[in-house]
Amino acid sequence: MKITVVGAGAVGASCAEYIAIKNFASEVVLVDIKENFAEGKAMDLMQTSSLNGFDTKIIGSTNDYSQTSGSNIAVITSGIPRKPGMTREELIGINAGIVKSVSEQLIKYSPDVILIIVSNPMDTMTYLTHKVTDLPKNRIIGMGGALDSARFKYRLAEAIECPASDINGMVIGGHSDKGMVPLTRLATRNSIRVSELLSVDRLQTVSEETKVGGATLTGMLGTSAWYAPGAAVSSLVQAIACDQKKMFPCSALLEGEFGLNDLCIGVPVILGKNGIEDIIEINLDDIELNQLRTSAEGVNATNSLLTDLNL
Repeated sequence: MKITVVGAGAVGASCAEYIAIKNFASEVVLVDIKENFAEGKAMDLMQTSSLNGFDTKIIGSTNDYSQTSGSNIAVITSGIPRKPGMTREELIGINAGIVKSVSEQLIKYSPDVILIIVSNPMDTMTYLTHKVTDLPKNRIIGMGGALDSARFKYRLAEAIECPASDINGMVIGGHSDKGMVPLTRLATRNSIRVSELLSVDRLQTVSEETKVGGATLTGMLGTSAWYAPGAAVSSLVQAIACDQKKMFPCSALLEGEFGLNDLCIGVPVILGKNGIEDIIEINLDDIELNQLRTSAEGVNATNSLLTDLNL
């Protein structure tokens, strides 16, 4: 199993590290535009292999996509990260051209590749990838919901004062501060609804803290987070590589599901060897469905900016 990660910055390198440590891939290729940067990250990571007990081979490449030939899965993290005060939407002009070029290069050398999009604004970059490639819809996946859900479960565990492993919860909708829809009604601690354990006000606080989870860390760190995004991506990669049939909320191209069409937005999907193997239309109440549709309006507004870029 060969995995490519494009972008050897903090998120890409963390993703490559988690994939290697989980030891399910034979090879990970890191690609970056900066001279010798990916090669250096790959060497540094390989020098941990005897310490961390993995056999995955990690190599680096400076913008040579021939090194990625035969990749089963490719992760696109490339693009500029968010700076404090910057929205994901403000990144679109720069990152759209990068994602288009990178996806075309990956497909050139690996025509059967499954693409996982991390670059922001993630839902729009996932939609763009559908529009500029001929890949079937199941082979283009946006990462956001998996990360947002991990942050949601962290906040719920913090509020309840329990281990995060006790918590089941999901965030759907757009991967943006205003677009996320944390499903507090459906979240549980070991099958007990969290609404029985927390007050309405505390659940609302958890929801709001989840929505600004990325912005909170950007303000604290001065750039985007990387450990949790890297871990989220590695979980998606493993589910596909190992044909686990796991359910994650991911940005998928919708064609009527939830009453939505021609956009990519976070919804529950089953991930296996073919990428997105099913989209699960869970029963949402009227409030949740309205929130999802409002989120979709925001994603569509960002998507409309693509028409001015002549991509």
